[in-house]
Amino acid sequence: MVTPEPGLRAEVTLTVAEADTAIAVGSGDVPVLGTPRLVALCEAATVAAMADHLDAEKTTVGMQVQIDHLAPTAVGGKVRAEAVLEKVKGARLTFRVSAHDDRGLIGVGLVTRVMVNRERFLQKLADERPAADS
Repeated sequence: MVTPEPGLRAEVTLTVAEADTAIAVGSGDVPVLGTPRLVALCEAATVAAMADHLDAEKTTVGMQVQIDHLAPTAVGGKVRAEAVLEKVKGARLTFRVSAHDDRGLIGVGLVTRVMVNRERFLQKLADERPAADS
C-alpha cells in the first residue's frame, strides 16, 4: 500500500448556486452558501488530495469534521477550498482545510478521513443489513 505523506494538498472550487444555499440544503433561511455545502466542498478537497496517492483497491471515508464557517458567500460567489494533509497515523489522515471567497477567509478546520479497502468496507455494510422477511 502507498503511504501518503504530510504535505499532500489539493484545491477545489465552487461557484455558489441556488442549490448550494442554506435554504436549499435545509440548514437555514438565508440565500447564502450553506454550511453543509461548505463542509462538502472541504471534504471534496481532501478526496482530491488523495486521488493519485492510493492503491486501486483503497479509498478514504470521512470520520470527523470540525469546521468553523466564518463568513457568508452570496449566490454567484466563487469559493476555493484547500486541503493539506497534516498528519498520518496508521490509516487515519488528518487534513487542515480552509475556504476563501473573493472577500477573504470564510471557513477553517480539520477533516479526518480513514483509508479503507473499498470492497471490505462495502462488505461490512452488506453484513450489517438484516435479512429481508419473505
